[in-house]
Amino acid sequence: MNAPLNALVVMGVSGCGKSSVGAAIVGRSGGRLIEGDSFHPEANIAKMRAGTPLNDDDRAGWLQRLGEEMLACVNAGERPVLTCSALKLKYREALRDAVPGLGFVFLELSRAEAAERVAHRPGHFMPASLIDSQFATLEPPTGENLTLPLDATQPIVELAHQVENWLIEHGASTLA
Repeated sequence: MNAPLNALVVMGVSGCGKSSVGAAIVGRSGGRLIEGDSFHPEANIAKMRAGTPLNDDDRAGWLQRLGEEMLACVNAGERPVLTCSALKLKYREALRDAVPGLGFVFLELSRAEAAERVAHRPGHFMPASLIDSQFATLEPPTGENLTLPLDATQPIVELAHQVENWLIEHGASTLA
């Protein structure tokens, strides 16, 4: 058996419910929620607001900062629950390199459902026009270690319950 899960990333395309599911996981199983979007530099937010997709260079410093934030939590005895798109394998590997015992919850959603959700999300900097670029960038984490794929159309409480069971199965105690 691998080392127990010390940290968790709730990942997927924009609109899949990362923030809502992350908050529900923390509410049910404990940990500290880290909203990945709040760590984007202003230049990244400006690009997305303008309808320009981020590239690997835009994301590099952001991913490094997220890894540092999660590791600081782990070192403080907390279990971080990070919400982060983590669309490419190399992004997930950068986060894995930063934090031992990192697991991923992949919220799977169709392109049509993501576009519908993003179009009706008030006040967020990510426009629905970028949904296609999210799916073009997405490298699903199929077969990756410590990864739980879930259907993002399920009720949030059900998703959190499935994650809680998966955490226990992988040696992560609940912290609530």
